[in-house]
Amino acid sequence: MLKKTIRIGTRDSELALWQANTVKSKLENLGYNTQLVPVKSEGDLVLNKPLYEMGITGIFTKTLDVAMINGTVDIAVHSMKDVPTLLPNGIVQTAVLERASSKDILVVKGEIDFKKSGTIATGSLRRQAQWLHRYPNHNVVDLRGNVNTRLQKLNDNDWQGAIFAKAGLERINILPENFIELDWMLPAPAQGAMVIVALENDDFSKEASSKLNDSTSEISTHIEREFLRTLEGGCTAPIGAFAEIIGDEVLFKGCLFSLDGQTKLEIEKKVLTSKIKGFGKDCATFILNNGGAELMLSIKNQLK
Repeated sequence: MLKKTIRIGTRDSELALWQANTVKSKLENLGYNTQLVPVKSEGDLVLNKPLYEMGITGIFTKTLDVAMINGTVDIAVHSMKDVPTLLPNGIVQTAVLERASSKDILVVKGEIDFKKSGTIATGSLRRQAQWLHRYPNHNVVDLRGNVNTRLQKLNDNDWQGAIFAKAGLERINILPENFIELDWMLPAPAQGAMVIVALENDDFSKEASSKLNDSTSEISTHIEREFLRTLEGGCTAPIGAFAEIIGDEVLFKGCLFSLDGQTKLEIEKKVLTSKIKGFGKDCATFILNNGGAELMLSIKNQLK
């Protein structure tokens, strides 16, 4: 009997294809037959609207979810930070690959004097709020498109810099020489991690792709996404989170900002790895009980 070919659904941007090809080669090394199926997502097609106006939940994943449910692809590969914390019915997470750098970086066009006012570009509410919190005298402008498009826009405009996820630029070898690592900025939950999803009832694809799971990355991203899900409840907001396993402990840092960056709520907490059940949720509940619930409400009203 012929072995089933696993059809890998992916967005057609250079970075998404790199991620899908990485999964393809790993599966083929395990002896599976695979085929790439590139699909354009709504998030890639509509570049003139800020993400939060497009009902961000699943904007980059929806098209692939539909393709999977329709039976045109078997698994999908995503940047995990783009995936809604609640997956559609019938679709399950099968693997988190070993995580790359979770850091944000500022790509600059020369010397930058942070004391002077300047213009920084980002399409992310999280990056915008953290930037304005640190540099309230700066102006932040919206920046959309895949990483190549965004680098080109930075080149074409008189901005001082633009913020990117380091992992994305490293993966497709376009990390410019001029960048500053923003080690003070908390990343998006699961930033730098790739995730594979499959249909719940497709045992063959689930079993095959689950062999690529990295348990350390799975644990840390789970905590970060649990924090996100508890805080936002379906609304997009400036939320950062990072969980790191150090020995037998997990160190977690989480934050929630107002859109203008003036209000900052944060938590830093350790827990034994044997006691991580509900840890992300507990950290989010602490934020909600200490001004977070009111802040989330005002963010929702501002984004209406």
